[in-house]
Amino acid sequence: MGALLLVVLLFLSSATPHSYASSVVHSNDTQKTWCIAKPSSEESILIANINYACSQVDCRILQKGCPCFIPNNLINHASIAMNLYYHSKGSNHWNCYFGNSGLLVVTNLSYGSCIYE
Repeated sequence: MGALLLVVLLFLSSATPHSYASSVVHSNDTQKTWCIAKPSSEESILIANINYACSQVDCRILQKGCPCFIPNNLINHASIAMNLYYHSKGSNHWNCYFGNSGLLVVTNLSYGSCIYE
C-alpha cells in the first residue's frame, strides 16, 4: 500500500497542469494583466457586470465628461468597470471571471486619457 501511494504521489507531482490552469494568466506572474469583457458577451451580461462592479468600486470615470466615457459603448464601459473591480480585489484571476464573461489580457488597452491601471 505504501509503495502504491508513493507512485501515485510521484505521478501527481509530475503531472501536467489541467488545461484550464495553463490557459489562465495568473496575477502573481511578473507580467501585468488587465480584465476586459469578452467581445462575445451579450448586452444583458455587460450591463450586469457594470452594475455589479460599480456597486463594489468607484466608477465615476465612466460618467459623461470623464476620462473613460469615450468611446461611449457598452463593451468599453463594462471592460473598464470589470478592470477596476479586478484590480481593487487584488488582481486575482478569479476576480475577472464574471460568470465566464471576463477575459484577462496582457496588453494595456488604455485609450486617450482613460488609463486602465
